[in-house]
Amino acid sequence: MPTIRICATLRNLALCVFLCAGVGQPALAQSVDSTVPQTWQMLDYLAADYAGAVQHGAVISASEYAEMREFAATVRGRLEALQPTPATSALLAQADTLIASIDAKASPTQVAGQAHALADALLRAYPIPTAPEHAPDLARGATLYQSQCVACHGTTGKGDGSIGLTLAPRPVDFTDQTRADQRSALSLYEVITQGVAGTPMAGYAKQLSAADRWALAYYVGSLAYQHEAPSGAAQWQQDTAARAEIASLKDLSAARVNQLAATLGTEPARTLIGYLRANPDAVQQGLSGFALARGRLAASLTAYQAGDKKEATRLALSAYLDGVEPVEPQLNARDGALRAQLETAMGAYRTALSGRVPVATVSTQATDIDALLARAQQVIAEGSSDATATFLGAFTILVREGLEALLVVVALLAFLRKAERHEAVRYVHAGWTLALAAGGITWAVASYAISISGAGRELTEGLSSLFAAAVLLSVGLWMHQKSIGGRWQIYLKEKMAAALNQKSAWFLFGLAFISVYREVFETILFYAALWNEGQEIWLLAGVAAGAVTLGLIAWVLLRTSRRLPIGTFFAASSGLIALLTIVLTGKGVSALQEAGWIAVTTVPAPHIELLGIYPTWQTVTAQLVIIVLLCGGYFFNMRRARALVVPPASST
Repeated sequence: MPTIRICATLRNLALCVFLCAGVGQPALAQSVDSTVPQTWQMLDYLAADYAGAVQHGAVISASEYAEMREFAATVRGRLEALQPTPATSALLAQADTLIASIDAKASPTQVAGQAHALADALLRAYPIPTAPEHAPDLARGATLYQSQCVACHGTTGKGDGSIGLTLAPRPVDFTDQTRADQRSALSLYEVITQGVAGTPMAGYAKQLSAADRWALAYYVGSLAYQHEAPSGAAQWQQDTAARAEIASLKDLSAARVNQLAATLGTEPARTLIGYLRANPDAVQQGLSGFALARGRLAASLTAYQAGDKKEATRLALSAYLDGVEPVEPQLNARDGALRAQLETAMGAYRTALSGRVPVATVSTQATDIDALLARAQQVIAEGSSDATATFLGAFTILVREGLEALLVVVALLAFLRKAERHEAVRYVHAGWTLALAAGGITWAVASYAISISGAGRELTEGLSSLFAAAVLLSVGLWMHQKSIGGRWQIYLKEKMAAALNQKSAWFLFGLAFISVYREVFETILFYAALWNEGQEIWLLAGVAAGAVTLGLIAWVLLRTSRRLPIGTFFAASSGLIALLTIVLTGKGVSALQEAGWIAVTTVPAPHIELLGIYPTWQTVTAQLVIIVLLCGGYFFNMRRARALVVPPASST
């Protein structure tokens, strides 16, 4: 692109400077924002250019081969200099494997695969922006190409511009499909941003905005596929499996033809990439919801049939988290039973993929799930403008999700009032109040700042549920201990004569906060999804009705607790908290199953979400463990209480 000429000596000097800049620096001097993109670019460059250095186990260009070895060594040095993460050791191991393959003059296919795998792993370990915020403007890209690139790369991108013919090395030929098949739009964007050390290609980070660089990257990335692109529209519209491979601009920016060829075939992949790079706005108008889930499910089955279990599992998890999870609130409001059936079936399918289940069995499971997805798609389409469904959905969600949190908060307040520790009540009120405020912030973040992924949502719900269950288990056993043998009287005399200490007060605050926020987090994400259906008034009406209902329940519970004898109150509270512990354990494990952290093995059991009962061995087993712990704790409390009872003195 630049209009400068560089001699071989200057090229080698620039290469040395570039390499030395990355290898000898201490870890703290390495900036993730600059080092990671440069390192990723070097790996991408290596993957594409190694074929020009080695063929059939022999070096065909000594200078290119030396450059490949230097780049691989530099990559390792840069990885070692980055701030360590849990993935650092694995990244270094991959870098060592890549170096060994290059030293052994392995095939270009093997080296390219290893370099791309390491590049992908690098971005997972050190996430950086890898896609434009909006669909790039190809017309703007064409204009920039004519003003910035023609002199070197030529009018058609063949690398035959008037200045390009005099440069060493020659500019890249953007129409070379073999090379283009290994490059993503992200690859081209990084080259335009940073340039390529040791070549006439300079970086344009200061001259061009990020939007312009993306527009230029997409434009030059489409030049190799201009003949295929026109037929890509029909493929994009008709081939669900193809569309399932690319669901966002992030997917498209990272997509390479040789990556998609494994599932689509080389020519279909070229057609698809050519069309989408020339028409990136088509992706933003593409699949979503259950249609995306069905496409990813089909692609998952194809990968499993081809023997790629890892890719099949990834696509199956994406089918749920990226397809079903975002529209789950709408389905749950209209057909909760179908939503539960779909969750269980998709979880069992993912577990089957990770095992040695016959292809025929997996295919049957996929067919059954696709039928459920089609039903769900129809249910959503029929009820999208139903005001009554929106009202009932909003009301049901708030009452169902809020009831568990309400019971915990009411139990804490009732306990403090029974113990006449009114000064500690404010900590409980502060906990649930701040949880509601945090929920409002989460709504704003989910609606206007970022998109909270399905995995993030399920992990937050699952881990917070299990944490709350662990806390409530100890609280329940403690309350049971005080409810027997008059122990509560001793407790009140010894422990409650003085104000609660600061540690206990903050414990109450934390328990109230986590118990409420875990419910608020899920509830506001449900509402954020329902809000987009155009029934805002009915949604707010349902929320108001649900809030009034919860308020009445709280009033009744607090009023009733005041009338109970304190021993009876402790006993009832311990039983309620024990039940909540079992419920939260089931819900926590189920959420982690949906996030793909825990396998799903179905069991012939009822599905009662209100009680946290799910038809899987994992959830049932976890709840049985909690029941055993509760029974063991209650038995220990009873036995200890009997041992402390002093027998009456006998009369003589």
